[in-house]
Amino acid sequence: MHLADLDLSGLRFRTSADAFDRMREACAQNPDLATFETIGESEQGRPIAGVTLGYGPRLVTLVAGAHADEPVGPETLRMLVLEGLAARGWGAPEDGLEELWERVTLRVVPHVNPDGEARNQSWIESWDAERPADTLGHYLRGRRRELPGRDIEFGYPDLRTENRAATAFLFESGPVSLHASLHGMGFSQGALLLVEKRWLQTERDQALRDGFAQVAADAGLRLHDHDRGGDKGFRYGGPGFWSTPEGAAMRQHFLDADDPETAELFRQSSMEQAVETASEGETPLCVVTELPLFVLDAEPPADPNRHPGVPATLHAFQDAMPTLIEAAAEHRDLAPLIAPFGLQCLDLETQVRLHLRTLDLALAVVS
Repeated sequence: MHLADLDLSGLRFRTSADAFDRMREACAQNPDLATFETIGESEQGRPIAGVTLGYGPRLVTLVAGAHADEPVGPETLRMLVLEGLAARGWGAPEDGLEELWERVTLRVVPHVNPDGEARNQSWIESWDAERPADTLGHYLRGRRRELPGRDIEFGYPDLRTENRAATAFLFESGPVSLHASLHGMGFSQGALLLVEKRWLQTERDQALRDGFAQVAADAGLRLHDHDRGGDKGFRYGGPGFWSTPEGAAMRQHFLDADDPETAELFRQSSMEQAVETASEGETPLCVVTELPLFVLDAEPPADPNRHPGVPATLHAFQDAMPTLIEAAAEHRDLAPLIAPFGLQCLDLETQVRLHLRTLDLALAVVS
């Protein structure tokens, strides 16, 4: 059995508060396998959950929610905890995840940013994949994201109280073999995976890249092909792949923009923090999942001069964004405005299954 085989029949968007007691009770019912902790509190006093699963020799760290307008990652990790423990009761032992627990120890922070989650509830509660125009309107009116310099993903180890709690729980237990930070994109032309630069485009990650391309294809998604030319440290690894970002590159970006005050607020990413745990000469596999809430499915216009790495439909959509935001604020019908872009919602189950399949691929690589 793999993570992607977990039962997702009860899947829905929940809050950290909704899932907190359920995860604690599930861990208490499996004391030989799972431990639940309140690892700290958010700036506004909301508890942050940490779960340890398994007893294997390889440490795997998983975190989600750094950008709270990307709610699918946290729901993926909640399902992993709850349904991963429930799977112990499925039939014979070989039908469950016992082999995984023997190979790895997972340390999981399902949502590192519960304050941001609360600020985004208006549109998350209104999510309806069958009504993309209405759902987009709720999203554009209700989306809230921390400004640069308040970004938890680039705040390790100590920018915010949330960073300090996650650092102590995830990275102070020994060398990490695999670290995954689950993210998302508001809009893209397909699926994207970020891979640690010392793994990207090497023989070591070939199986991961091949597998991710197949995972996307199975879901009917393209690979998001966007070469940003190294902007903010995102190195292009071919269609569907970038390197994981680095705090130094983010600082340099704001220094180049003549904003040294913001630059000083950027620390390391969680991926860099994981790398710091490694033994000399070793680098853990670090991945960042980037799956779209809204897929821009329209074929780009024919252009013989179009180059690889240029997402023409995305760029046209970004040009239209001011008009869309204005129309959403006035509660106008967005359907005719999004029709040229083929905008559709990527349903929650597909997104969670894609995240889990990607984690399966990464676990196989490090095992």
